[in-house]
Amino acid sequence: MKKMWVWHHRLFLLCILCGLCFSLQFTRGYGDSSAGRILNQVGGDHQIHCSRERSRTAWKIIQEYLMPFVEKEKYHIPRRCRFHPDNDIYRDQEQHKFHTDINEWQCGYCKKSFYEEKHLDQHFDNRHSNLLNLNESQCLADVCGALHCDHEMSSGSKKSKCNPSAASRNKHLCESLADSCFPINEGPVTSRLHELFLHQFCDAHSCTGSRQQPFSRGRRKKTNVFYIFVSILLVILLLLYYLYIYLYQRGMKKETQVLKRISQTSRKKKPS
Repeated sequence: MKKMWVWHHRLFLLCILCGLCFSLQFTRGYGDSSAGRILNQVGGDHQIHCSRERSRTAWKIIQEYLMPFVEKEKYHIPRRCRFHPDNDIYRDQEQHKFHTDINEWQCGYCKKSFYEEKHLDQHFDNRHSNLLNLNESQCLADVCGALHCDHEMSSGSKKSKCNPSAASRNKHLCESLADSCFPINEGPVTSRLHELFLHQFCDAHSCTGSRQQPFSRGRRKKTNVFYIFVSILLVILLLLYYLYIYLYQRGMKKETQVLKRISQTSRKKKPS
């Protein structure tokens, strides 16, 4: 009877230990991911149909392929424009996302850490969905067709066949975005940005003739961290090399002077 009680006690402790390990793994981001899902549960009875992954891609495209030109013109995106930060339903959550290490993503709201970004996205959906601005913000993924999100997300993969109806629909959306964000009747700055937006995004929505690639006007120039690191390392090595040459020559000079002194001393000591 005593052995039976000990066995049950050990089994109970083992179950508790397994439960703690499961909870720890879930907190650190080993649970099932729903980062790219289309349907997100928000606030109990409310649901939103907005892909977080595609919204993130759309924001990345805006920042890399549009904002450098907008900033150069010193133009402020109006609130009515879909690209305005306040119109992105996930913008506040994305700003509270910190990539602190290679395999560590931290939540800016509660400071919990996760191994992958997709697990942090799931955490936002489960724990901080009440912070989404559902009244005024919109789904940035809705403009993905105009911004060529699929092209950006499938970069390097096999090109898909052009769909004329989809291209026409996306071009119409693209042109309407250009009109709302950069009205040509508001001055030369908006007129230039309107023309640039058409060339950068809208002209590629066509299946006729030679298909133009999107983002023809280029992107934001990124600083190559590896190049900077190698440059600094080369400068340090050059400094060390010249320091070594300097010390070597200085040492040789001193050694020559010492040998001369010894030679002179030995000559003076010789009997006449």
